[in-house]
Amino acid sequence: MALGGHFANRSVILEHRGNDEVIVRLARVIPEREAWLYENPKALASVRRGLDQARKGKVAASPPDLKAAAKLAARLED
Repeated sequence: MALGGHFANRSVILEHRGNDEVIVRLARVIPEREAWLYENPKALASVRRGLDQARKGKVAASPPDLKAAAKLAARLED
């Protein structure tokens, strides 16, 4: 099905409406493995906050202590 230049390189949803009618709607597609983020408002807000901080150059002065983090993670229950 050729939809023309307006739909080039865009995702669409086709909805079959009877024998001679199809509705075409523009869509945004989220990969299944990333959908959880958009279903978790707290996590999404945290990611957006981090991206905003990075955009503004608000980064840690020193790298994280990965060894200490690993020790803490090992002590936590699943």
